[in-house]
Amino acid sequence: MPCTATLRRLLLGLCVLLTLPARAQTTPGATPIAATAAPKKQLQAQRITEVIKLDGVLDEAVWQQAPVATDFVQQRPNPGVPERHKTEVRVLYDDANLYVGAIMHDISPDSILREMTARDQFGNSDLFSIFLDTYHDQLNGYNFTVTPAGVQLDARYSPAGGEDFNWNAVWDARTTQRGTDWVAEMRIPYSAIRFSKAPEQLWGLNFARQRKRDNAQYFWNEVKPAVNGFVNQWGELRGIRDVQPPLRLSLTPYISGYVNHNPLNAEGTRRTTTSFNGGADIKWGINESFTLDATLVPDFGQVQSDNQVLNLSPFEVQFAENRQFFTEGTELFSKGNLFYSRRVGATPIGFYDVEAGANEKIVRNPAESQLLNATKVSGRTSKGLGVGVFNAVSREMHATIRNTETGQEREVMTQPLSNYSIAVLDQSLKNNSYVSLINTNVTRAGRTYDANVTGGLFRFNDQKNAYALDGSVVYSRRRGQGFGNDEPINDQDGYKYTVGVGKISGNFTWDLNHRIESDSYNPNDLGILFGNNNITQSASVAYRKYQPFWKVNNMAFFGQIGHSLLYKPTRYQSLYFYNGFNTTFTKSFLQIGYDLQYNAKTHDFFEPRTERLGEYFVRVPAYTDFVAFVNSDTRKQFSYGLNAGVQYYAQDGGQPGRPRRTRYSFGAYPRYRVNNHLTFRYSLDWSQNHNQIGYVNGGLSDDEPLDQPFRGQILLGRRDVSTVSNVLSVAYTFTNRMSFTLRTRHYTSTVRYQDFTTLQPGGPETPADYQRRRDNTYNAFNVDAVYSWWFAPGSQISVVWKNANSPNIQANEFTPLYFRNLTNTINTPHNNSLSVKVLYYLDYLAFRKRRA
Repeated sequence: MPCTATLRRLLLGLCVLLTLPARAQTTPGATPIAATAAPKKQLQAQRITEVIKLDGVLDEAVWQQAPVATDFVQQRPNPGVPERHKTEVRVLYDDANLYVGAIMHDISPDSILREMTARDQFGNSDLFSIFLDTYHDQLNGYNFTVTPAGVQLDARYSPAGGEDFNWNAVWDARTTQRGTDWVAEMRIPYSAIRFSKAPEQLWGLNFARQRKRDNAQYFWNEVKPAVNGFVNQWGELRGIRDVQPPLRLSLTPYISGYVNHNPLNAEGTRRTTTSFNGGADIKWGINESFTLDATLVPDFGQVQSDNQVLNLSPFEVQFAENRQFFTEGTELFSKGNLFYSRRVGATPIGFYDVEAGANEKIVRNPAESQLLNATKVSGRTSKGLGVGVFNAVSREMHATIRNTETGQEREVMTQPLSNYSIAVLDQSLKNNSYVSLINTNVTRAGRTYDANVTGGLFRFNDQKNAYALDGSVVYSRRRGQGFGNDEPINDQDGYKYTVGVGKISGNFTWDLNHRIESDSYNPNDLGILFGNNNITQSASVAYRKYQPFWKVNNMAFFGQIGHSLLYKPTRYQSLYFYNGFNTTFTKSFLQIGYDLQYNAKTHDFFEPRTERLGEYFVRVPAYTDFVAFVNSDTRKQFSYGLNAGVQYYAQDGGQPGRPRRTRYSFGAYPRYRVNNHLTFRYSLDWSQNHNQIGYVNGGLSDDEPLDQPFRGQILLGRRDVSTVSNVLSVAYTFTNRMSFTLRTRHYTSTVRYQDFTTLQPGGPETPADYQRRRDNTYNAFNVDAVYSWWFAPGSQISVVWKNANSPNIQANEFTPLYFRNLTNTINTPHNNSLSVKVLYYLDYLAFRKRRA
């Protein structure tokens, strides 16, 4: 088609034009940002012997005697500009704590924004942060943040995890507002961080301040956005002498109670049940470097419900991890993306194979494996060697099947006793570089298979932190037979390797990447992989202008070209060109941008769902995908985000007369902040696929007479798929330690088939006179209401109500009408759960102090 050729030429031209801004440089009179780190500032900490009262006042005389860190430098929106409204920070220490006192000067009291939020939640608020690199390896660090409303945030930094706000420590802070200033006073116990036994400590140090009124962020030691890395751009804290890492030992016992009502429970079983649980989390500092975290008989029943979706793809859905034990302090275990924590305590491997015989029914089949315990040991030595060991054990799981005539019950094993383990070694090197070794292992009791994956990773940066070489080599090994059968595992040995090189600092950056995953590579027992048997390579370029010019604060262009082959047999899969752009306007802070991608004709070898790849593939015509977005200023009482997209396909040359495929999408994300305590958020995601070609969801069944003529063939359908997701959330924060949130989600996806074909080797499709109606509608409805009160440091009471159902309407009951689906979903039986959980933090050091 002429229009397709024009689009192809346009996209190629855009990719070439991406390099032009790199040669254009900045406008006359502007100061370009150097791609070298700023000189490192130093601050002396002062030892104290008197008691500091944590009240946010800084009225003790010793505060005035300590050296002052000031003269912060703006990082955004205008990098390199000195702050006009001064910040003054002092650091004190004693044998047990680090104290930080900060005074943030401003213009007027109403210039200090102070929205109240739950812990670890950024709001429309100013903030102050201290950053500590206690081993001074310039790769790993801590962040302790407080807002004028006293809301605390904390995070860890690492090459693998980036900025991780899932990490939580027990520390305290108080804030006050005095005229045009606000004051923050922090107490960070040494038990909250890790450091060496050196007589004199040398720590990486930085401070940050955010003035939300101007959407501006400042750092004490300048952080240049054009320089690769963050921790490596911090200054230094000196003067901490003769402090010993304390015995870090704490116990957090819990008790919880549940009332569950499930109207869908099998006849003859209780619809309303109660349960009581108890367990504990243990933290033990083995030495100054390493910490053991263990959870005994864990209870994850209060975590946020998963966002269930209708999955028409050949790959599994990846869900977010909401269990705190698996999100906190796991940066070492995330190396190489070989650990997908949802595998631990996941659906039993034999869950879907449970079948009831004649005169039988399934009365119980748990969808989650129960964890008996989980333990992780992690830390980093003074020489920069990070060591991590993780282990978890899940109990044997069974389904219960009842004879409807005799009432006798029998049990069917769905999961054997299983052990999950990970071991990691991660050596920090000079110039923000590292080498790592990671091993994951799953061992199951009885006659089934075990799995083992071993990977090596590296990243080497040059001395100027301008260029980098990185890569990995991973070997997967599985041994044994399938669960519940005698068939040996057929993907016993596999491998993956990646290698990349690129320019990582400066306004203009680029990278080249190459990856191979063998046809038998399989890390999925403890990791996640969306299809192996691939050879992929890509080249990317980017140009970012960080300083304001014209009417915008910044600008970024991105471009990439990628190509993919099937590994075995080696055959073409795909070729694409991508271009993206975004910018933020100076006065309104309105952000706009787009993503534009052209995909050449694609051969999809995974959609046919055949065991051996290469013979069958679904032909996907060339298409152009365009998405534009706009985000308003989040400082406003009402703010929003919008996006809209279209995919436009070329005519399907393999099937003359077939209607052209299209896809449209739209997203809206408004937010209304009533006051500093109450906020409403809403999100709408809508998409409409026309004439999509895909494997008929659900496959063919031996029990369906209309399926019998097509058994042994690959049945494809041309279908329209409409998906709508609505999420409404309300958050009311009473104090900086007490909050209530309500989240309601309704998701519906409807599939309507137009006609069917059978797929032939090499891609041709043959029209099929298939008569069984396969239209369906999937709904998911969830309500999560959470009241949380942190009544003491590390101690919490939470009350959670959950309401959920997910009807899947098939064939003649299917309806494409959204509001009818919503009504049907609301009117069908729901599973309800009300729970109360109490955590109490017990610190050995505090207990010993009271005893003394």
